[in-house]
Amino acid sequence: MLKRRRYIERTGKALHSGKVSTVKIWPGFAGEGRYFDFRSNVIPATIDYATESPLCTTLCKDGYKISTIEHLLSALEAMGVDNCRIEIANSEPVGDDHHVEVPIFDGSASEWVEAIEEVGLKIATDECGNSYEKMAAHVNKPIRIRKKGSFVAAFPSPKVSITCGIDFPQAPAIGSQCLSSVPFDNSYYSNQIASSRTFCIYEEVEKMYELGLIKGGGLENAIVCSASKGWLNPPLRFHDEPCRHKVLDLIGDLSLLARFGNQGIPVAHIVVCKGGHALHTDLARVLSVS
Repeated sequence: MLKRRRYIERTGKALHSGKVSTVKIWPGFAGEGRYFDFRSNVIPATIDYATESPLCTTLCKDGYKISTIEHLLSALEAMGVDNCRIEIANSEPVGDDHHVEVPIFDGSASEWVEAIEEVGLKIATDECGNSYEKMAAHVNKPIRIRKKGSFVAAFPSPKVSITCGIDFPQAPAIGSQCLSSVPFDNSYYSNQIASSRTFCIYEEVEKMYELGLIKGGGLENAIVCSASKGWLNPPLRFHDEPCRHKVLDLIGDLSLLARFGNQGIPVAHIVVCKGGHALHTDLARVLSVS
């Protein structure tokens, strides 16, 4: 958990709503796990409260929604922040204010990783000063899910690893990419995954606007690829940055399996091809009951 008496505070613009929100992350007691506090409404960061939403992952409870949680939760899961209260609020509440979105910053998880490293971590204890052993679920038999040409699976493995493939034939500059056997440890994550930014196809931007999405999007918080002109805001941070960002998203979505301060992502070899948030959370739901 975060060091007691220290907390993280960050303010920024949201990707889809375009609104400004503030996030404060407070250290929690052992066994509490990760949970959001929005207008005094507690929403656990678990798969039980994940709902279908376009181009992001959303938690919903009692009519209150928190969107675009994946980058923040990805950083917390990978960096070992297992018990914390995530206080979030819109900077300019309007009306009943039942919806808030986590800031996007530069489109990666770097802002959160840097903030965690700045405040430091310590072993979580309960209110009596007792610490608990951190547990992780193991996948004992293969689990496979297919959906509309996409595929995700979890295979038994002695350690966590991730293989991710993407395919964007409509944008040759992205094309087909694969990142194989990515280890799950905070050093690899902070150096090789966290800084990879969200991306989009330029020719699809207008359609997303029409759907009421990416109102806060711009070249400062996403890498944009044109089908005919290639990358519009180079340079990339990695030659396969889009694929790495998919791994970042996957870790954030599978973090929703975490309960009571334990590890979210299961001990397994996770393989995903042409995945997205809906497919990731489908896997999380299956794993949560298997």
